[in-house]
Amino acid sequence: MDLHDMLRLGRAGLVLAAAMLAGGSAAAQTAVKFTLDWKFEGPAAPFVVAIDKGFYKAEGLDVTIDTAGGSLEPLNRIASGTYDMGFGDINSLIKFRDQNPTVPIKAVFMVYNKPPFSIVGRKSRGVVKPKDLEGKKLGAPPPDGAYAQWPIFVKANEIDAGKVQIVSVGFPVREPMLAAGEVDAITGFSFSSYINLKDRGVPADDITVLLMADHGVNLYGNAIIVNPKFAAEKPEAVKAFLRAFLKGLRETVANPSTSVDSVIKRNDVAKKATELERLQIALKDNILTPEVRANGFGGVDAARLDKAIEQIGLTYKFKGEPPKASEVFDSSFLPPAAERKAD
Repeated sequence: MDLHDMLRLGRAGLVLAAAMLAGGSAAAQTAVKFTLDWKFEGPAAPFVVAIDKGFYKAEGLDVTIDTAGGSLEPLNRIASGTYDMGFGDINSLIKFRDQNPTVPIKAVFMVYNKPPFSIVGRKSRGVVKPKDLEGKKLGAPPPDGAYAQWPIFVKANEIDAGKVQIVSVGFPVREPMLAAGEVDAITGFSFSSYINLKDRGVPADDITVLLMADHGVNLYGNAIIVNPKFAAEKPEAVKAFLRAFLKGLRETVANPSTSVDSVIKRNDVAKKATELERLQIALKDNILTPEVRANGFGGVDAARLDKAIEQIGLTYKFKGEPPKASEVFDSSFLPPAAERKAD
């Protein structure tokens, strides 16, 4: 074998080694199937920005993100193992765990420090304050996370629930019915229902948004939730997901206008101005709260969560003992506190 042959074989070996390394790198990507609670709208930006910016991939993850049809669907998907992780309401999770004690799904990253649960009404139909709902029609989709808090809202505001006519409606017709005057108010997420009504031509100054958190409903909101089997078998993947998501969240906070483009390209009917406004409301009211600015992203105050569980117990009869905060929220997957500072 002459020198030329040796060099040729050496080059071939290097090419083969490079191919094997590339194959190994691809094989090392851990697949994570993630479910949102709703459509690709403005507030979903941090999740999809992390895909488009390569944050998940840099952590060795191959993440797919799907939409869902409301607050309960992600819980069922995650509990069944159809999805590894997802985004859903922690209050619905607390009730779900009580009803399904063999599936101890947990939250691992609090996104909505203050929930967007709201009663959204129209001033022209006489809805300005909570008591105004008496004698009115309230449109509410049965699986809606905001409607789930209605009994707490009623108790906190001394509303005579017998004087409120609940109209069971589907998500797609909720805002159209309010816009048409078929109901006087609806339950919904503040940033969704308010923006959808404006988008349907209802004047902003005719819309009343009663954020439940400002009217005695002292709960947390949506969090990242994980399937217990996935968390036990792939704890590093859960940690990696949260690190990547945190980068996506920071990018969204810093550049909401460009970040919302990641949502728009996944939703054919979305308008950028609408989704940007929706995102900005969520950032201001639900994500960047004073508590988050003081304590950082992702965590919860255990005492506050315990009190929230107590409040849920005022209107929901637990089958067993009410859970402790540590049973529904696992902080062990979070990035270190120093990395989660909000400012």
